[in-house]
Amino acid sequence: MEKIGIIGAGSWGTALSVVLANNGHQPVLWSIIEEEIAMLREKREHVDKLPGVKLPESVSFTTDLREAVCGSSMVVLAVPSVFTRSTAKRMADLVRDKQRIVCVAKGIEEDTLKTISEVVSEEIPRADVAVMCGPSHAEEVGAGLPTTLVAGAKTQATAEWIQDIFMNEVFRVYTSPDILGMELGGSLKNVIALAAGMADGLGYGDNTKAALITRGIAEISRLAVCMGARAETLAGLTGIGDLIVTCESRHSRNRKAGMLIGQGHSMEEAMEEVSMVVEGVYSAKAALALAKKYKVQMPIIEVVNEVLFDGKSAKDAVSELMMRDRRVENAALGWE
Repeated sequence: MEKIGIIGAGSWGTALSVVLANNGHQPVLWSIIEEEIAMLREKREHVDKLPGVKLPESVSFTTDLREAVCGSSMVVLAVPSVFTRSTAKRMADLVRDKQRIVCVAKGIEEDTLKTISEVVSEEIPRADVAVMCGPSHAEEVGAGLPTTLVAGAKTQATAEWIQDIFMNEVFRVYTSPDILGMELGGSLKNVIALAAGMADGLGYGDNTKAALITRGIAEISRLAVCMGARAETLAGLTGIGDLIVTCESRHSRNRKAGMLIGQGHSMEEAMEEVSMVVEGVYSAKAALALAKKYKVQMPIIEVVNEVLFDGKSAKDAVSELMMRDRRVENAALGWE
């Protein structure tokens, strides 16, 4: 039995507390919001973000960061990506040497273009920073539906330790050394999912969605490999797998926000309607900046930015993508 601090009591942190409790561990779920912790203590359910999922008695709740971090064999960092650096700064003096921190949020910091694990490593260099991601919606994990993810770490020992802590009959965990590929896949797919949602909002069909998913993973892979990630990672759970679920699922906040934009709402109106953090909006500018930095063509990422921030209509964005110059699908393939 392990004490495990979970920093961030949103839908994903709450769902992971259920997984860990069901595995016999003692999760301590932290939130900076006193009203949220009071609600969790009283209801033993996150009535706003994960309704219907009752939290086991072994899950405890706190607004005291020290209580969640100190004495925990592992800290799960589940705050939205935009709050990662500020939260890591607050945690830094509490983290012991080599304490494991597992980052489960997805995003790229706009100002620095760093991934979540890079931000945490920068703020808490003494920690053993790892990641866990894959096609996983909190609503389904909380309900105990079969889900498969990947644990990425600097060492095989850490990855396998995380795998053992989380894995059970409905929560399967693989391991990988390619942290960068995992994080880029998990972050950039949110931007592609906004485009997929826009297509849904415009009333387009399965053909359009399949094209966006396929060409989307091609864009993500081009950039990731150029940055040093492995192509195999983008062909796996944290690449194409995560992209599919985020573009298709009714639970996807990125798809929902995109759908509202496709129906004519502004980006601000869509985010207010979703009422949860839409990671793709925060990652879109960073994704475009990375594309320019590494001189990689990412036309879907480009037009999503234009729709979000430059006033381009979603319909015009799709037309622009369809009317791009003629190309081969894969330049590595040639005729004899």
